[in-house]
Amino acid sequence: MGAPVPRVGRAVRFDEHGDVDVLYVAEVPLPELGASELLVKVHAAGVNPGEIAIRAGAIMSTFPTTFPSGEGTDFAGVAVELGAGTSGFILGEAVVGWSERRSSHAEYVIVPDGHLVRKPDELSWEVAGSLFIAGVTAFAAARAVQAQHGETVVVSSAAGGVGSIVVQLLTAQGARVIGIASEPNHEWLASVGVTPVGYAATGLAERIRAIAPAGVDALVDTHGAEYLDLAIKLGVPPERINTVAAFQAATQIGAKTDGARVASNAETLGKVVDLVATGTGSVQIEATYSLDDVREAYAELAKRHSRGKIVLIP
Repeated sequence: MGAPVPRVGRAVRFDEHGDVDVLYVAEVPLPELGASELLVKVHAAGVNPGEIAIRAGAIMSTFPTTFPSGEGTDFAGVAVELGAGTSGFILGEAVVGWSERRSSHAEYVIVPDGHLVRKPDELSWEVAGSLFIAGVTAFAAARAVQAQHGETVVVSSAAGGVGSIVVQLLTAQGARVIGIASEPNHEWLASVGVTPVGYAATGLAERIRAIAPAGVDALVDTHGAEYLDLAIKLGVPPERINTVAAFQAATQIGAKTDGARVASNAETLGKVVDLVATGTGSVQIEATYSLDDVREAYAELAKRHSRGKIVLIP
């Protein structure tokens, strides 16, 4: 017989909108599994900028909050219980997945079997647990600008959680990628075939033109509206601009906003997992924190200087 299945588990909660100080860890009951659901013991769970906005109440119209609220989307772990009708997975199997219930920052998470793919042995728990949001967002953003072999594409915040995957997807397609990032990240960008450029706003367009005198064909923004302004200044057509951060500005100029919303499915997650597991792409882990240190993890993420991903280890 296997180990007894728990009926309670520790999980991150918040009871009101606010800064990191509203976060706490509590013992919460685990509901019975529904049809085609699995109970997964979480080994790692990524943290993402969108979770900061949800916690702060900044995007209530899109992501309303019911209190007490859980938190977290990304995770990787081991299946410890299978609901009736579950298909494709067995007990004890390592999986990568996502929760649409804001519940992955916890010791255990319950998800439908359609929200999971198998975790290859080549992936560490930390990398696997941070792949979903950043990976599918990057996949959709890179696809949106339709970069062709030999074209020049600029990527903002190119060493961040999403940007670091976008640049690798684009270079794999044969695009010439210019990555906007801070100086400490330039060596890593160069190592994956990206031409780095500093993010200081003064003279940025001129520095990019010096690197790409024939012009820029597309731009992927993972940071904010100022980079949509930069794209227009560089002469990039609006239909070749994609942002995952500046939706209002995108509406104003006719740019695209493809991200996780158009790519949240197991097929896309599987492609991202394969990309990283085979070594075609890589994910940088900036830091790991225990569940009890969730406030510190988000405080670090909010600085917006991380290379790659920050991960919770329950």
